Amino acid sequence: RNLDHNWQQALTKTSSERRVAVDIELGGWQEQLILTLTSEEGVSITHTLDGQFDEANNAEKAMNNLKDGLAKLGQTLYYARDVQINLPGALFVPNSLLNQFRREAADMLDAARLASYQRGSRKPVADPAPVYPQTHLSFLANVYNQKAREFYHRYGVQLIDAAYEAHEEKGEVPVMITKHCLRFAFNLCPKQAKGNIKSWKATPMQLVNGDEVLTLKFDCRPCEMHVIGKIKNHILKMPLPGSVVASVSPDELLKTLPKRKG
Repeated sequence: RNLDHNWQQALTKTSSERRVAVDIELGGWQEQLILTLTSEEGVSITHTLDGQFDEANNAEKAMNNLKDGLAKLGQTLYYARDVQINLPGALFVPNSLLNQFRREAADMLDAARLASYQRGSRKPVADPAPVYPQTHLSFLANVYNQKAREFYHRYGVQLIDAAYEAHEEKGEVPVMITKHCLRFAFNLCPKQAKGNIKSWKATPMQLVNGDEVLTLKFDCRPCEMHVIGKIKNHILKMPLPGSVVASVSPDELLKTLPKRKG
């Protein structure tokens, strides 16, 4: 009943892929072939193949073989947008030589495109440097490591409280701030009641889950519900995130224990 055949078919097919258009031109004469590949960005390479290439007995078949052989770019990043054959006649080129010739040219185009690629540069820092709108960040800014502190200090922040993961906030603090509001869900939102804006004040509620009691406070101006809680004792006993102890697995710790004799 839930089977969607079209959806299943879409999943089994190859997803969209990005390939680069290439214009191919084969020129030269009986003693030398000249292959030119030009990508859609304008990067061009020229590759030569020396040999003795006689005119084919079947001119039409030979020309078709040359076009088809040069356009076979399936295992590369490219697809043939245009193939031009500019030879004095329909020359016979063995498929093995033509395939090798084409592969070498595609590799050369890879190298040429990579060499011509210009990586975008970062924009210069504004002068004067921008100033962060706050000079004091609470634990809610989640500044935990030294690099983050250096960033905020660089842009004018003077006082930075440790992130909640640092286990320094041991009292009751907002552990979640959400736009989902239980007062609104229960039709108890002060904003919905008629009256002055000064009356937008909602008394706290409690969220009870077994033995755990969380206080719900409501900030009606930004329309937010704050879930207030206290960090649990067993969390305080755990190693801090990013510390050496926290990065060691239990199996690795067991290996450090002395082996029992006997």
